[in-house]
Amino acid sequence: MSKRKKHLPRVAYFCMEYGLRSDFKIYAGGLGILAGDYLKGAKDHGFPIVGIGIKWKQGYGDQVIGPDGQPYDAYHNYQYDFLEETGVTVEVEIRGATVRCKVWKTEAFGNAPLYLLDTDLPDNPDSWTTGQLYGWFGEERIAQEIVLGVGGVRALRALGIEVDVYHFNEGHALFAGFELLREEMEGGHSKKKKGKGVSFKKACKKVKEKIVFTTHTPVVQGNESHPIDRILYMGANMGLSRKQLEKLGVPEGQTDFNMTVGALRLARMSNAVAQLHGVTANEMWADVKGRSRIVAITNGIHLPTWVDVNMLNAADTASDLWRPHMLNKRALVNFVKKRTGTALNPNKLIIGFARRAVAYKRADLIFSSPRIIGPLLKNQTVQIIFSGKSHPLDDNGKKLVANVVAMAKKYPNSVVFLENYDMEIGAAMTRGVDVWLNNPIRPKEASGTSGMKAAMNGGLNLSILDGWWPEACEHGVNGWQIGDAFEDEDPEVQTEHDRRALYKVLIEEVLPTFYKNKKKWRDMMLASIQSTRKAFSVKRMLDEYYEKLY
Repeated sequence: MSKRKKHLPRVAYFCMEYGLRSDFKIYAGGLGILAGDYLKGAKDHGFPIVGIGIKWKQGYGDQVIGPDGQPYDAYHNYQYDFLEETGVTVEVEIRGATVRCKVWKTEAFGNAPLYLLDTDLPDNPDSWTTGQLYGWFGEERIAQEIVLGVGGVRALRALGIEVDVYHFNEGHALFAGFELLREEMEGGHSKKKKGKGVSFKKACKKVKEKIVFTTHTPVVQGNESHPIDRILYMGANMGLSRKQLEKLGVPEGQTDFNMTVGALRLARMSNAVAQLHGVTANEMWADVKGRSRIVAITNGIHLPTWVDVNMLNAADTASDLWRPHMLNKRALVNFVKKRTGTALNPNKLIIGFARRAVAYKRADLIFSSPRIIGPLLKNQTVQIIFSGKSHPLDDNGKKLVANVVAMAKKYPNSVVFLENYDMEIGAAMTRGVDVWLNNPIRPKEASGTSGMKAAMNGGLNLSILDGWWPEACEHGVNGWQIGDAFEDEDPEVQTEHDRRALYKVLIEEVLPTFYKNKKKWRDMMLASIQSTRKAFSVKRMLDEYYEKLY
């Protein structure tokens, strides 16, 4: 480690999920993938960071398609032989009962140390608290967040890890801040140097110096909130009174405790995850008094995990990018054939769309005018690979998946749905597709790192100007924008505008370039790689975190 790195602050990074490898089922989606890449980048570049998370017994669950074309969820109990026993067990209080949390550790994936808490212990009350990631309902969510936050701080103490900065990745970790407040109000965490307790106001001031916060969800309703009575009943308040909870996390004119508002107020600095998201987040939380400033730090990806080194080498040496791309594309075609039986044509255009199945991402927008898209699908001029999961309790998300599955049945030679979306599918798709499609309702996409992965692999983004894409897009040079950053409060007006824009650029620019101007396509692939590989790497992101947050 360099001399400079030795003097950097040590960071404890709290997150509910981590995507480190496809078969390590402790992640659900983009939040976890970011956290996994962050820890790998910390290891690669020598940043003094440790991760705090949860050892999920069943993870987020599998989501597969039944014979009726409808998605359903299945759960397995997982065991992992690469986890190390730390010998540490900590205790938290949930509903007045003492719950033991065993602490595991792993560095098995080239990542900075990750400590995982586990309540699945014999004779443990609430042993299923760490059963399902984002599972069940309000009380269980609070219980999980007590384990992550309160248990996480106590694990760091028991392990003897001194921390300068506590980084909360989303509001799930806020109860760690409550534990830090409790420590300050009771005189500090050191048993040997126990001091005099301080007031709530002074404790907030001291704790605030140590906490930073990353916010992701750019929709107010998507940010987690709970009735204060529920927080008190669960024991998550850590001795804080109702009045103190209201001061920390209840927005003006409301009654429920908002986890994001609490984190914004308890952090000395917060960050959004793209430049546009920074504007959105500051506007969205403008009325929250006493909140921290929100700076924009665009997400980045861990290149060794997601990017084919042969594509990078070809870009560096001015070699033909088409050959390594076609190797990846054929590998994807074979992957699809093995999973679904569908034989796509590697010489025809392949578009990829893979992300969380939620309404604002509009997975089926490209199908919205059968008159236009139908002929292109029938003759395989356009081939589309979809993948994605909905939350197990999200019926609308499942309906979206079912709609895409129905289109795959209607166009069996050109539309594919890969069920049970995971890191393996994501890597195969972002390496092998020609075009990466993204058409959310602007400005609801916080970042969207899958597009970065495709771009660095020579895939050309075809995207709404949302999330990270406005920072990278050079229309017709390294990809294409859909529309003109149009926004309308009426979702039907917005969708009609975006539908027309999508078809226009697809038919007038994407298809002619792919089928009639391969030289320009290859030039665009090179521009895609060169314009993104450094600007959207996890190394750049970590450098910015240390410069602006830590």
